[in-house]
Amino acid sequence: MTIDEVVLLLKASQATGLTTLQEIVLRSSWEGKTYTNIAVEVNYAEDRLRKVAADLWQILSDFYKEPINQSNFRQTLENHRLNKAHQQLVKEYNQTATAISLEFPSGPVSLNSRFYISRPPIEEVAYAEITQPGSVISIKAPKKMGKSSLVLRLLARAKKQHFCTVSLDFQQADKTVFANLDKFLRWFCANVSRELQLEAKLNDYWDEQMGSKVSCSIYFQKYLLSALEAPLVLVLDEADWVFDYQEIAGELLALVRSWHEQAKAVEIWQKLRLVLVYSTEIIVPIKLTQSPFNIGLPIKLPLFTKEQVQDLAQRHGLDWKDGKDADSLMAMLGGHPYLVRLALYHLVGKGGLQGNLKQLLQQAPTNSGIYHEYLKQDILVLRDEPDLAAAFYQVINAKNYVKLEPALAYKLQSMGLINLEGDRCTPTCELYRLYFREYLKIHQEFNNNYVEQLKQENQQLVVLSSLDELTQLVNRRYFQTSLQIEWQSSVRQCTPISLILCDIDYFKIYNKTYGIAAGDRCLRKIANTICNCVTCLLSNSTFSSSTNKTAYPATNYFATFPTGDLKDENNEVLVARYGGEEFVILAKIDVAAAMYIAEYIREEVKTLAIQCEYPSIGGLPAPVLTVSLGVASIIPAVETEPANLVNAAEKALYHAKRQGRDRVVLG
Repeated sequence: MTIDEVVLLLKASQATGLTTLQEIVLRSSWEGKTYTNIAVEVNYAEDRLRKVAADLWQILSDFYKEPINQSNFRQTLENHRLNKAHQQLVKEYNQTATAISLEFPSGPVSLNSRFYISRPPIEEVAYAEITQPGSVISIKAPKKMGKSSLVLRLLARAKKQHFCTVSLDFQQADKTVFANLDKFLRWFCANVSRELQLEAKLNDYWDEQMGSKVSCSIYFQKYLLSALEAPLVLVLDEADWVFDYQEIAGELLALVRSWHEQAKAVEIWQKLRLVLVYSTEIIVPIKLTQSPFNIGLPIKLPLFTKEQVQDLAQRHGLDWKDGKDADSLMAMLGGHPYLVRLALYHLVGKGGLQGNLKQLLQQAPTNSGIYHEYLKQDILVLRDEPDLAAAFYQVINAKNYVKLEPALAYKLQSMGLINLEGDRCTPTCELYRLYFREYLKIHQEFNNNYVEQLKQENQQLVVLSSLDELTQLVNRRYFQTSLQIEWQSSVRQCTPISLILCDIDYFKIYNKTYGIAAGDRCLRKIANTICNCVTCLLSNSTFSSSTNKTAYPATNYFATFPTGDLKDENNEVLVARYGGEEFVILAKIDVAAAMYIAEYIREEVKTLAIQCEYPSIGGLPAPVLTVSLGVASIIPAVETEPANLVNAAEKALYHAKRQGRDRVVLG
């Protein structure tokens, strides 16, 4: 038997039930505490408490028909099990008590509520930690998981030990409080003073020369803690609200850490016991040596186990000992404390679902279900944050886990919508998968259409910004971006990448002699010829832009060689205007293939027979326009840079010109 079962059985079997003091004696004795310790904790005279205890041991001895006292109490009853008669007694008692004390689950579970389910060893560990000088407890869990209920019990335990207590809820602070660190820390100190019923004396301790953090520490050390005779338990609730203000959050967390560190050397800081309560992972940039989350006691509240769900059902007067109903409820709700408790409330209340678990579960993920009003709050948040909605839609439609951006994952986790293990995201429960899937499907279809429209508009802008208007080739900026991408790809795959620089010979003189209009026509012809040369080397003229097949006209190529020696299916060729009269061809091919393409381009440009007569210049390579080409090829390594390839091609082009032009030179 557990102590809860012992207490319940005595309440059910005794006509007068148990007094509060009797229950305290039972639970404290179960924990091994002495009468002296118990008397101090409850502020009772020890002789009075011993008399109450003696009566209790007699009641238990008569009930179990064997001697029971404080020394053998736990050892004896832990070995007992509830028999059928005792189970019936407890069931009838629960049904009667539930009818009288049924509470709608809202806010923290009150201290005298029968519906608080402890999650061992969390409560006892937290109670023990709060007694340690200078301690820090960090309680992390999504909303509606029981953080406030645990804090309520922590504060009650602290008050029993005559500690001073203060609980600050950051969501109650106005936005103006977060304007800057100084204003925030002044608000912080003023509110702690008010809660301790001390006059706020900020101006007596605040010094602009020393800064806000030092002033705040002095205020606590020299005034607040010095004014207290007992330790101070300070709860910082809803700390997530501060996380939204990164500068303030980083400074506050570092300050909390420094107070904990000072407690090791400065006695007065040992009076301070801090409890941080928050829902999400902090993404504020902060050094590990400044964070309070890697010191003290971290507590993460888990979901209810099957046994805890059965215990809570029993407290609601339901007989779920066979486990089948608990399994059905957990299959839908996953042991979420609030969701489970709301279901049990409706199963024993007067809402038309009394005892009808099957109907409750069928209606749960619909608008007529008991969770609709609660989940509408999340719908409003998701509607206002499309990125968050899209991320959650991805999670609830995945067959397995999903990896999301940390900021989105942490926000969904804080809302209680997903479980996060490492970077793996899954829905918190089947209810959320079923309920949100239909809503987000409609919402997502609308968003997808809107996003697609934006993508098309953005793509048009990208095209315009990346296109050379005259030749309709991609420009140098687009080439530079593509070079970086293809370079990294070749590094990973250990494949060759080649570059061909093509320059029209004596083009500036041609422009000056025949005019700009003729020069523009010449540039367009040669640009088309280069692209046609690439086309001729491609089987079936298969082209695929690196971003979108329809993004550019047919003269813009990031093309693929499907067959042949120089035509590996992974090879790609990009043709771009490099500047002025220069063109560049970027190819994921080897040097032999690059030389072949370059020579073919040189011959085809010459075949265009664009006449050029420069009477003042002798020794021209031909009476028609020609091109010079520099070729470079490399299998890039991690330590090399794309600039190496470009420099080699430029040097090769320079040598092609120096050697008489109208030729291809390998760098």
